[in-house]
Amino acid sequence: MMEANEKNHIFTNRDLQRLIIPIVIEQFLAILVGLSDSIMVASVGEYAVSGVSLVDNIFILLIYLFAALATGGAVVAGQFLGQNNREKACMATDQLVLLTGISAVIITGGIYLTRDLILHNVFGKIEGNVMESAKIYLMIVSASIPFIALYNAGAAIFRSMGNSKVPMFLSVLMNAINVGGNAILIFGFGMGVKGAAIATLVSRIVAAVGIILLLRGQEHMLHLSRPFSFRLKKDLIQKIAFIGIPNGLENSMFQLGKILVLSMVTGFGTAAIAANAVGNITATFQIMPGLAAGMALVTVSARCVGAGDYAMARYYTRKILKLIHILIFLFNFVILLALPGILMLYRLSPEATRLATEITWLHGICAVIIWPEAFSLASTLRAANDVKFCMVWSIFSMWVFRIVFSYILGVYFEMGLFGVWTAMIIDWCVRAIFFIYRYRGTKWQLHKI
Repeated sequence: MMEANEKNHIFTNRDLQRLIIPIVIEQFLAILVGLSDSIMVASVGEYAVSGVSLVDNIFILLIYLFAALATGGAVVAGQFLGQNNREKACMATDQLVLLTGISAVIITGGIYLTRDLILHNVFGKIEGNVMESAKIYLMIVSASIPFIALYNAGAAIFRSMGNSKVPMFLSVLMNAINVGGNAILIFGFGMGVKGAAIATLVSRIVAAVGIILLLRGQEHMLHLSRPFSFRLKKDLIQKIAFIGIPNGLENSMFQLGKILVLSMVTGFGTAAIAANAVGNITATFQIMPGLAAGMALVTVSARCVGAGDYAMARYYTRKILKLIHILIFLFNFVILLALPGILMLYRLSPEATRLATEITWLHGICAVIIWPEAFSLASTLRAANDVKFCMVWSIFSMWVFRIVFSYILGVYFEMGLFGVWTAMIIDWCVRAIFFIYRYRGTKWQLHKI
């Protein structure tokens, strides 16, 4: 395989910095707000943290679903840009926004119609005050689904242009509204979980309106048409769906598996639920640079694939993976040093604090070693339309290794919450093997649009 010629690079180091740094800042702020949200909610009580965290797993499932759809649109638009076909790229932008909006409204309606099933059947037996917190949060935040879906679609399109500053600034605004609203409604008006939910809803509405208005600007390389066409175009929808649906199924099954595992965690008691909630937040901080750089890798690889330059795609993949390993190490070094102070802010019980410490250390050490190959490497494969391979083997690894071993280690061997998180690491190792094997071959290079 020929090495990419450095003189003909599509993205210079400066271009990569301009693309990656704003995404890192955006993701850091989003996760920081999640951390501050949970700390503010924790002031209401451990039951409130548990209730909100249970419902958040449902919303994360939906956010992943729409993020996958946004990735599909971004890959299609990016490949068209790589072919210097801006007209088709803009048409793909229209179709992504339209498809996202329609899908989000339908799913939101489904959430409200099945709310009792979600609360009583999915989460299993939980304490009464935890259930009440979960119900309040679900009913209010569900209304924000179309808005966060449209924001993610718009953000993905801006990143396809190499412009990650716009999503970053809107994320700053959205998170400021969220944190400020939490402070006012929880502490000022004593609204508890309801206050946190309202702040989330308002912040997402503002972000969605802002990014759609900006996408209407005709000066952008990718923009919404004027007047906007509400007609679905079969050929473009199929291209977006070809990437978005397998990716969405993969992400949805991944999150659904986590929800099923969560039903095991609820059986370990409220301390385990609270520790798991806090652990999920600190764990997201630990892999945050990988999440951000993975988004950038989709943009970069899609442009290379559109231009038919797979050597260049491999060059950028290696370069960005090395960067992800370094950044995850630095983030984990800081987080693990600060962990005792972070856990003090949550005012958890001694048992919950012990559990949260154990799983955070386990996750952090393993993230430095194997996470980029288990997750970020797949970004290049998806950008080349090799989504079915990623979907099949990710779902296989999730359900066979994470879920089965969660039961074996957590329940059968009575390792509890630590056993469930150990099963997650086993899943990482298996999927990393699959993706490395695929990437080292050439079959993923046969699916360009």
